[in-house]
Formats: sequence, structure tokens, C-alpha cells
Amino acid sequence: MTVRTSFVGAFSGKRVLLTGHTGFKGAWLSRWLLDLGAQVTGYALEPDTTPSLFSDLHLRSLMDSRIGDIRDADRLSAVLTEVRPEVVFHLAAQPLVRRSYAEPKYTFETNVLGTVNLLEAVRACADCRVVVNVTTDKVYANPETGDAFDEACPLGGFDPYSASKAASELVTAAYRDSFFSGSDTAALATARAGNVIGGGDWAVDRLVPDCTRALLAGDPVVVRNPGSTRPWQHVLDPLSGYLRLASVLLGDESLAGAFNFGPDPAAVRTVGELAEEFVSVWGSGSWSAPDTGAHPHEAAQLRLAIEKAGRELQWSPLWDFDTAVKRTAVWYRAYCAGESAPDLIEADLAAYEVAARVEGAAWA
Repeated sequence: MTVRTSFVGAFSGKRVLLTGHTGFKGAWLSRWLLDLGAQVTGYALEPDTTPSLFSDLHLRSLMDSRIGDIRDADRLSAVLTEVRPEVVFHLAAQPLVRRSYAEPKYTFETNVLGTVNLLEAVRACADCRVVVNVTTDKVYANPETGDAFDEACPLGGFDPYSASKAASELVTAAYRDSFFSGSDTAALATARAGNVIGGGDWAVDRLVPDCTRALLAGDPVVVRNPGSTRPWQHVLDPLSGYLRLASVLLGDESLAGAFNFGPDPAAVRTVGELAEEFVSVWGSGSWSAPDTGAHPHEAAQLRLAIEKAGRELQWSPLWDFDTAVKRTAVWYRAYCAGESAPDLIEADLAAYEVAARVEGAAWA
């Protein structure tokens, strides 16, 4: 694997625990951490999609992969006791809005009690120095005004997914204030990212995987809520934010708190615009938005303010909307034509790090 020296070598040799490592973002982050020289242990359920980026990247053999449920407090605690992680990235979650309507109890148990279980295990882990709990842009009470949410905006959530992630934020803040405020305790932070796209996501009810499946089958892409706006960003942008946040906290725990990692305002586009751009880059096909009746409520407008991350972490997004969509569509086309996922991931990581150096990113 490629040896990378970004983030001032902060993760080289570090014991890192990553919950949710079998998911889309978890697999990307696992690969990047391994390249950065970290000793990575993952804790998650088996992949629930076929294909699966976790499997395609052969991560089961490249890292210490533990299969377990975040709701199983005893097993999770035993893993932390054994591994003694210095840094924890918490990504394990039920991440889909529409599934949360069908399985609200499971969603709340996973996203809220799962966070409690992790932080209880961290309390007993003297080696842990940093915890980054990854939530979502949907944690904010959303009056649908179109205004950008900053980290001081009220938390809320219409649907079970959004509410469960807002509750996970409150749990983290309560644990930070109650148990992790001393200089000899772990620094607890939360990371709120936008709508992430990139190669290797095969989840149901997400636009890019739905586009890919339809285009491969020769069918029109069916788009829900084409007028809804989202802060679209390539997966490497928020991941660089998570890594930057953790690396800074290793040296300055006073910055522990909530951070937005979103795109530039110009990347806040409608669902229809993303579908149109993806189909255009793909080179064939079409999309439509037929009236199929009532759908569960999903936010019509989402926008994140990212000034705090720029001010306190010297972080900013690197790839604009067109670049994010192009690299994503090209990734899927190449993968479906037989190119290997490890090679495609390496190409994106290399290109992203070049862009970071050109832009003078603090972490590069």
C-alpha cells in the first residue's frame, strides 16, 4: 500500500479504532488511515450491500476487522480493552432517512445507545486521547429557510434518523462536559458533514448508487424530490476534515467540540442538478421525476456554514461540485468496466493529495 505522510504524520504508528469500517465512508477512511501508517482496528456489522467497498478493498485482511453490533456494549467494551486505541472515529450508524421511518426503534438504539456504549467504553480506556463522533448535516432543527446552519444553531430532527443523530450530538456534549473535561481525559468532538458522494457507495435510497444501477440496466434514473437542495461533496473532503480534526486535537484538546465539514456554497445544488450532471458525465441515459405519490418527509433545503473549521482547524474543501461528480461517475464507470477498486481509490487519494498541496492545505 502507498505510504502517505499527510497530517504531519499524526497517525503513523497510532492505534486507531474505527466503528462502522464496513460501510462506504468507513471503508474509505480505513484505507486512508492504513496508508497513513495507523494500526487500524474496525468494529462493525458485516457489509450489507453487494458489491461492498470493504470487500473490494480487501480490508478484512489488511486491518484488524472485528464484526460486532454497536448495541452490544459488552463486546464493544471488550474490544476497546484489548486494543487500547489512542484515537477513535465513530461512524457506526443506521445512516438512511427512509429506513429510519421503517425501523425507528433500531435507528434510535443504534445511533443513540450505540454512542452511549462507545463513550462508556472510552471512559474505561486510559490510552484514548481523541474521539471523533461522525454525525450529519441533518442534526439541525430545520425551518427550511435556506440559511446555512452553523455549529451554534439549535439541534433537532423531523425524521427518526435526523433526531437520532441530533441526540447522539447531545449525548457526546453531555459526556464531554461530565466526564471528559479534564486535561487527562480524551478530547471528544463531533463532525457534521454534508451529502457525500464518491466511488464505492452501493446503499439503497441514495442518489448516486441509484443512478449507477439504473444506467447500467439501461433504465431512466428515477429521482425523488428533484428540487431539494443538498450540500454535495466528494467523500474525501469530509474525511480530510475528520482526520484534520483528530490530528489537531492530539495536540490541543481545548478545541474539542462540534464542527461542520461541508462544501463551498456553490456546491449546494438540487437533487435534479446532481442527477443531470452524473448522467452527462456517464455519457448516456436519462433521468426523470415521475409523480409516484406521497413520500416520507425529507428536508427540502440543507446548507452548512464551515467558517469554524476554517478558522480553528485551517480546513477547507478542495473539490468543487463538478470535480466531485466527475470523479464519482468516472469511478463507477471504470469499476463496472472491470478496473479494481484499490486502484481507483489510490487514484482518487493521489489526486486529492496533489490538490491539497497545490492549494496549500494545512494538513498536506
